[in-house]
Amino acid sequence: MVMEPEVKQETTSSDFLNTEDAGGLTPFSANSNTGQQFQAAVSKVTEFLADLPEYLGEFFGEYKRPIVTVGLVIGAIIAVKLTLAVLDAVNDVPLLEPTFELIGLGYTFWFVYRYLLKASTRKELSEDFKSLKEQVLGQANKNL
Repeated sequence: MVMEPEVKQETTSSDFLNTEDAGGLTPFSANSNTGQQFQAAVSKVTEFLADLPEYLGEFFGEYKRPIVTVGLVIGAIIAVKLTLAVLDAVNDVPLLEPTFELIGLGYTFWFVYRYLLKASTRKELSEDFKSLKEQVLGQANKNL
C-alpha cells in the first residue's frame, strides 16, 4: 500500500471571495447585499455619533430645569445618607454619644434661659429672626 503525499493547496483571500467557481459555493462567499447592509448600518451609527453632541445640547437646553432639579434631589439624598453614616460612626465611639447629648442639653437650657424666659429677650429673638429672614429672602419679601 503506497500512500500518496498530501498536497496542500494554499488559499488566498481572492479564493475566498471568488463566487464564480463551484456554482457560487465556496468556503466563504462575499454577499454584496450583506456588505451593503453593513456599510449602511456603519454609516447610520457614525452619523448618529457625529450628531450626538448636538442632540445632547438640544436635550439639555430643553430640559435644563428638570435635570438640575433631579440632580439636586439626588445630591441632597446622598448628603443626608453620608451625614447619617458619619453620625452613626461617631455614635459607635463609646463616650462621644453621651458627651454630645450633654452638650445638646446644655445648649438647650442656655437658649431657653437666654431668649425665652423674659419678654424683652423674646422680642430680641423675634427681631433677629426677622432680620435673618430678610437677609435670606431679600427685602421685597417683608410681608412673609
